[in-house]
Amino acid sequence: MLYDDDDNRPSLSRRLGRSPAVITVAALVTACLAGWLIWHAVDGPADSTSAKESGRPPAGAGQAGDGAPGHGAGTTPAQPARSHAAGGDAKPGNGEPAGHRPLAGKVVVIDPGHNPNNYRHPTEINRRVNIGNGTTECDTTGTSTNNGYAEARFTLDVSHRLRSLLEKQGAKVRLTQDDDHSFGPCVTERAAVGNTAKADAAVSVHADGSAVGHRGFHVILPARVKAGGANTARIVAPSHDLGSRIAGNFVRETGSAPSNYIGGGTGLDTRGDLGGLNLSTVPKVFIECGNMRDPKDAALLTSGSWRQKAAQGIADGISSFLHAE
Repeated sequence: MLYDDDDNRPSLSRRLGRSPAVITVAALVTACLAGWLIWHAVDGPADSTSAKESGRPPAGAGQAGDGAPGHGAGTTPAQPARSHAAGGDAKPGNGEPAGHRPLAGKVVVIDPGHNPNNYRHPTEINRRVNIGNGTTECDTTGTSTNNGYAEARFTLDVSHRLRSLLEKQGAKVRLTQDDDHSFGPCVTERAAVGNTAKADAAVSVHADGSAVGHRGFHVILPARVKAGGANTARIVAPSHDLGSRIAGNFVRETGSAPSNYIGGGTGLDTRGDLGGLNLSTVPKVFIECGNMRDPKDAALLTSGSWRQKAAQGIADGISSFLHAE
């Protein structure tokens, strides 16, 4: 918003007489005012009431996708946010130089859950892969709303918004898939993307497919797993910190409550059966943003403006975590 002070400034010509003295005074006042304005614009103090850009991209419209069988992965609610990181370049006058990008040098991997074309490749995605303490499917189709908005479309949309927010803060962002694979990739490959990139943080974006009446979001944290090629010992603690910060910021930005069916109201759930977490060597969490099968949650998940808030909450949680490192 731009501020216009014109209406608050009395006109210099208002009610002035035409005598030489008055004309001289008016000329002096005009010259002083012009000088003050030039000083203020060039070398004066920053205006603390000036509007600041939010750094958030405009919310996009919802996109209908292919329906798919249910997915139902669980997780748990949130702890209070510890900080709120501002997006976009810092402005002069706030203690930071112009052009400062707070996440410069940081690498973030975003994993949009599933793939819009997975349902076309049942043989490939049902192939078993080793996740250290067992085997699981290469990937799954994900769930959808009752009106056919696919989870895989939702995850891509939120991931694109999230990428934009983080890049504005200077982070280098990589997606595990961008609807550029015919299926998958497998959960083992998704974990490998973050590991190879030596990501400072990795987040897998999902939405749940549970029963009607089950509402809210939850963040899945890695359990302590050491078996086969999996060893999460070094990432359990930082992943818990990352997940807690995301959960707290997600509550604040979206207004959504932690899950009422997983996690005991904490917004956090720990699991050892997800290959994307078991095989990760960098701090990583999953977030189930809501339940696509519940009509009230589905109304949120299909709203472009709400998805923008969801992306902002996740971005703020990631930024808070990276600032605390």
